[in-house]
Amino acid sequence: MLRSSGFCCLVALLAAVLPAFHAVADELYQAKAVVSGQGEERRALGFALCLKDVVAKVSGDPRLTDDPKVAALAGKAASFVTGFSYRDRLGGIPLHDEQGSYDRPHDLTCDFDRQKIDALLASLGRRPWPAPRPRIVLLVGIRDMKGKTFTLAEDSADARDQDMRGALAAAADRSALPFVLPPQAVLAEASDGQTGNLDRIAKTAGSDLVVAGTLSWSDEALGWVAQWQLSARGKNYRWQARGVGFDDAFRNVVSGAAQILSGNGQPADLVK
Repeated sequence: MLRSSGFCCLVALLAAVLPAFHAVADELYQAKAVVSGQGEERRALGFALCLKDVVAKVSGDPRLTDDPKVAALAGKAASFVTGFSYRDRLGGIPLHDEQGSYDRPHDLTCDFDRQKIDALLASLGRRPWPAPRPRIVLLVGIRDMKGKTFTLAEDSADARDQDMRGALAAAADRSALPFVLPPQAVLAEASDGQTGNLDRIAKTAGSDLVVAGTLSWSDEALGWVAQWQLSARGKNYRWQARGVGFDDAFRNVVSGAAQILSGNGQPADLVK
């Protein structure tokens, strides 16, 4: 539990040491998907995946990725795309004997027509959540499979922490909602990522907001159990994910925060 006497000092340090980072407007209308090769069939699949992601990204509402009306447009996704590019995920690595360029994995980046996406959102009863977007400081206390507890920091050298930071960064990039982690020097003021007064932390941090939570391994749930809380819009929101991998847990905290801050309501709990 974060010591209440250290709240102001902790968050003031966070505001001082964490760089400002806001989504650029043009990036909101860009999405990425992993595809096998550069064939037309795989490209069409990538366009469809990117369309789902971009409507969720621009609106801030992650529920749109599963909206049947969006899924129905999969075959027409190319009509929303203004440009695309590929990046070979195995760049610099020669082809294996059994591998052809058709199967080689690529990152497909799609740029979308802003007016068309905005019109699509309007037809779905949504509207764009414009940039700049707020920066989120994530304070998360973790209890791993061996019962060890620690707070996730942005500068620890442990390989496990690096994997978790990578999962958080990928989720934040997908939603265009910047999340940052505190450095170890700041976390010396705390023993885990939970807080009891998010309003106070957010006010002390100025324009930054704070999401606090726990991520605990559960044999019973056959995965991680994540619990999150965010104070925003005059309300304290809580949501959770159970029985998930940590990649899904970090996607859950980012998408939940995006849904709240974009004005799209209470995130649903995720149970697998």
